[in-house]
Amino acid sequence: MAGGHGKRLYIDSFDFLPGRKLAGKYELVSLIGAGWEGEVYEIRELSTGITRAAKFFFPQRNPKNRTAIWYAKKLHKLRHSPIVIQYQTQETITFRRQPVTFLVSEYVEGELLSDFLKRQPGKRLSVFEGMHLLHSLASGIESIHNLREYHGDLHTDNIIVRRYGLGFDLKLVDMFQWAAPKQENIQQDVFDLIRIFYDAIGGAKHYAKCSPEAKAICCGLKHNLILKKFRTAGRLRDYLETMLWG
Repeated sequence: MAGGHGKRLYIDSFDFLPGRKLAGKYELVSLIGAGWEGEVYEIRELSTGITRAAKFFFPQRNPKNRTAIWYAKKLHKLRHSPIVIQYQTQETITFRRQPVTFLVSEYVEGELLSDFLKRQPGKRLSVFEGMHLLHSLASGIESIHNLREYHGDLHTDNIIVRRYGLGFDLKLVDMFQWAAPKQENIQQDVFDLIRIFYDAIGGAKHYAKCSPEAKAICCGLKHNLILKKFRTAGRLRDYLETMLWG
């Protein structure tokens, strides 16, 4: 939909069709997902046939290209973190007479964690499986926190499950833009990790019957208790690796 927004059109959906050529270098394949900032599409590099991912920013969410630049710099800073999708380049197209920036990154095959959980028996993981999921997430987020950065928007629709077995191979789809990182941003990531674990093992419906080990991690989802026990993702990861089972 588009409407008046000063002299610029307000855009909340691109609705790109498969086959559309982009910047003379790429061909659009399909929509992957959408969010507040824009939409993410699967694209194909014309010269090589290699599949990539492209995040297109709604112009009103990217004033003077600041959001796209911030996002590219953050992904570059975190390029050695194994849980972060690798940024490659930035391009611009014209859409409804407005410049639209898109960031090109690696394409990650897998399944959103939200969809993965829906396919499990009872639409949830066992506590043991949930702890493996939590450990993989905490380890990945720890590598981000060690660089004094944060994710800021952790939930099951922002996590891709690439493989699972004894452990989980995960990638983060999106990040949220706040100001310079603060301790509360990092602490919110930790709380969100616990919340994902809580929901993955069944949430409120099954929590009362959970093992003491699971309850010791969830702390009843009391924010202050969680952050007193796990001030960082690294502390949470260390706890999972050294915890005693009854």
